Amino acid sequence: MGIKNIGWIGTGVMGSSMCMHIVKAGFNVFVYNRTKEKASDLINKGAAWVDSAGEMAGKSDIIFSIVGYPKDVEETILGKNGVLENMRDDSIIVDMTTSSPVLAEKIYAEAKKKSISALDAPVSGGDVGAVEGTLAIMVGGDFGAYKKALPFFRIMGKNIAYMGKAGNGQHTKMSNQILIAGTMTGVVESLLYAYKSGINLDEVIDVIGKGAAASWSINNLGRRIAKRDFKPGFFIKHFIKDMGIALEEAKRMKLSLPGLALANQFYLSAVSLGFENLGTQGLYKVFEKMNNVNSDRPNII
Repeated sequence: MGIKNIGWIGTGVMGSSMCMHIVKAGFNVFVYNRTKEKASDLINKGAAWVDSAGEMAGKSDIIFSIVGYPKDVEETILGKNGVLENMRDDSIIVDMTTSSPVLAEKIYAEAKKKSISALDAPVSGGDVGAVEGTLAIMVGGDFGAYKKALPFFRIMGKNIAYMGKAGNGQHTKMSNQILIAGTMTGVVESLLYAYKSGINLDEVIDVIGKGAAASWSINNLGRRIAKRDFKPGFFIKHFIKDMGIALEEAKRMKLSLPGLALANQFYLSAVSLGFENLGTQGLYKVFEKMNNVNSDRPNII
């Protein structure tokens, strides 16, 4: 199958930039989002708007989706007038939402009945990775479909891995999010400690960001914390969704993950404080509240 027409569903913080790379690569792109205004930049650059996921499915050889929650994935792909109901035989659906491995397996099985290929391909790298086209992309599903989608993955990302059967892309992303959850707790505690010690946060990051404690989170989100920049590269509310999926999967596997459970509680505290629409680095503000610290004021030693 020669892939000529590409469909894209979801133009949020990451989806818009990811789709823009496809548009700029010269492909014929159809775009759909629940709010048309959020797709305006893509439309202005040459993407064609469609009024529904079903309409897009009838026009596209391959469709990429990156939406909010598993319920949105299920509605968009499996729902009435959704993608699978309207896709042609031998086409491909690639869901790049961080979603449930069980749902990914269900979509794969339903697609197979219609001679359609389904891949679960969640991403990591945040808004920066989406803008720069350097995302990590972890893919589950049939290898043949993966090979057909690979040229598009290479437009959006740099670290692309085929992880095996349907659902394995999502399981890999859960492993990623479990690690991020614990790392972010360490980042905010480390920087809050540095602040209370009277040390400049950027200078601390300059040192520890190059040693054994180095991580993407300290070197990228730590810098945002130092600048008091809590704008979302990835929403707290979506991270809580991811941790919830991981905890549910762990329960299903009879696996205890107390570190993840604790990090999840910290982030739930962020929601109770009204921080759900901040970026994940907004956890720093929770720890400020817990310790009665106001980092907008000069350091107190």
